[in-house]
Amino acid sequence: MADGYLEKRYDEVFGQGKKVVKHVGKSLDTLLEKNRSCRGYQKDYIVRRDMLERIVKVNTRIASACNQQVLRFKLITREDSSDRMLQYIRLGAALPELHLPFAGTEPEAFIVVCSCAPETRMVDIDLGISLQTMLLKAVEMGLNGIIIGAFNKEKIKAEFGLPFDPLAVLAIGKSAEKYRLVTVGKDDSRAYYRENGVHVVPKVSVDDLIL
Repeated sequence: MADGYLEKRYDEVFGQGKKVVKHVGKSLDTLLEKNRSCRGYQKDYIVRRDMLERIVKVNTRIASACNQQVLRFKLITREDSSDRMLQYIRLGAALPELHLPFAGTEPEAFIVVCSCAPETRMVDIDLGISLQTMLLKAVEMGLNGIIIGAFNKEKIKAEFGLPFDPLAVLAIGKSAEKYRLVTVGKDDSRAYYRENGVHVVPKVSVDDLIL
């Protein structure tokens, strides 16, 4: 059958002469490529609460270990005086000499992830799935983010009146950085670094990942 025959017939029968437009979203490979940990953000771009809500909404559709769904989320934007968060988090631990983030590129929107049940292996499985999926959604929206594990749990809990202990913090914003992935061998260093202003991220090749 000739190429495009079915599409043409569909247009003739149902389109009534109108052009049929196919909407194709970004591929998973594209989202993964752009989903880099961002430590510098554009200050003139304001992340609104409804944007964070869209990101958190993915948690109503993703997998959950034993379907327990115990993760809870605190949304913090510039309107919530998000600058209070900066004193309690640390970014770029592998590049201490740079004192990241640079002045004027600090994140101003955050999602604090908590659990309403004691932390267990199952909760941690949910946490990993949730964080990665939320970041992919952010990338789909033209944003970037970073998973922050170095933070003062007690201070953040008290500062923002959280009913549960925070497990992780996501910073969300419009990236002000450039990134590059490089393939390394299984025995090479995986430490990220900066080269001519570009954030370079080593990744082990698929051949070395497969047993």
